[in-house]
Amino acid sequence: MENKEISLSTGKKCTVSGEWETEGKISTVVYISKGEIMPTYCGKNVKWILVRKG
Repeated sequence: MENKEISLSTGKKCTVSGEWETEGKISTVVYISKGEIMPTYCGKNVKWILVRKG
């Protein structure tokens, strides 16, 4: 079974509660709840990738 990556951009509504990591050389992991708006990172719009549901 293929495991599809879930990613969202800054400003989008979170579709899955869990730990999200930014894409890029300098990354961070944050917990975001379903329904929240995906945040910026260091004041920039970024792509967030779901690393762990929860």
